[in-house]
Amino acid sequence: MDFETAAQKAKSFTKTPPNDVFLEFYGLFKQATVGDVTDAKPGAIDVKGSAKWNAWNSNKGMSKDAAKAAYIATYEKYAPQYA
Repeated sequence: MDFETAAQKAKSFTKTPPNDVFLEFYGLFKQATVGDVTDAKPGAIDVKGSAKWNAWNSNKGMSKDAAKAAYIATYEKYAPQYA
């Protein structure tokens, strides 16, 4: 399975994953498609934005290819529960 296929399938999960699982996918997706986060961390008032920034930043330094592989592995880990 390639990254694009995993990303499409993850978007079409029939059950909504909990926030921690969503953030795991989000952080890996952003790292795989953009690279290291360069935006300033959102303020404390923006709880959702801060959580997304933290998830992305937790993958800092990971290559895009490694992030794609990790995303695919994450999809395969969670697909039986949420697909």
